[in-house]
Amino acid sequence: MKYLKFIVLSLLINACSSQTGRYQQKNDSTPTRKPYSSELQDAIPRDEDHSRGGNKNYQVRGKHYQVLKSADNFKQTGIASWYGKKFHGHLTSNGEIYNMYSMSAAHKNLPLPTYLKVINNANNKSVIVRVNDRGPFHQSRIIDLSYSAAYKLDMLKIGTANVTITTVTQASLTKASLPTPTQVAPISVIDTKSIFPAGKYIQVFATRNKIQAQKTATALSMLYQKNAVLPEKKGIYRVQIGPFSNTNELENTLENLKQQGYPNAFKRTN
Repeated sequence: MKYLKFIVLSLLINACSSQTGRYQQKNDSTPTRKPYSSELQDAIPRDEDHSRGGNKNYQVRGKHYQVLKSADNFKQTGIASWYGKKFHGHLTSNGEIYNMYSMSAAHKNLPLPTYLKVINNANNKSVIVRVNDRGPFHQSRIIDLSYSAAYKLDMLKIGTANVTITTVTQASLTKASLPTPTQVAPISVIDTKSIFPAGKYIQVFATRNKIQAQKTATALSMLYQKNAVLPEKKGIYRVQIGPFSNTNELENTLENLKQQGYPNAFKRTN
């Protein structure tokens, strides 16, 4: 009798596994909520080493795929799709966790990670995403976008869009985003209290590389429309943005920064 119960239990477990495989859902689905404003910020391009995972040539469904050694000057036009709730919380090809509300994407051949500017050719809307996954393994599609990226490109109704994708770097973004008189320009100072009002800030990261800190501060200022400040102490530059008067905006921006590759960002009061 115990043996029979064991067989029945095993069959039930196998049946459940065969329906969903490694995922909880058999088919992909749309999230239950729309992205918050902070989740619609472009990914922040920065210099990153290729990840240890996901950068070797591979095979899917009998077809071989080659991973490019470099993404320099890459440009491609074709059909984009998106992936959502089914894959949310699962590992991407480079070992990170897929978050459908982050600005990320999957590509069959580009090195991981790569930053891309994606333009919806139907409405000229654009987004910058960070490629950290492989796919889509559909012959007519060139890129799979996160839910937030697809939402920003206004392609959810149809589900696909004709897009043009090009490589973008921190240097090219900074050069293309020089502040105009109507925009918030970053300010580099030694003592924040002598220039900036007291308030709540986010410290994004710290570095001894002043040039890297300045470039990142410029990009952050343009993307978040906030002042950026670089207080220096003992040769270390601390990239901070703010001040924030709205607690929700502060929390959402902090969470977005962590998703964008700054996991150690934290709140501070100046």
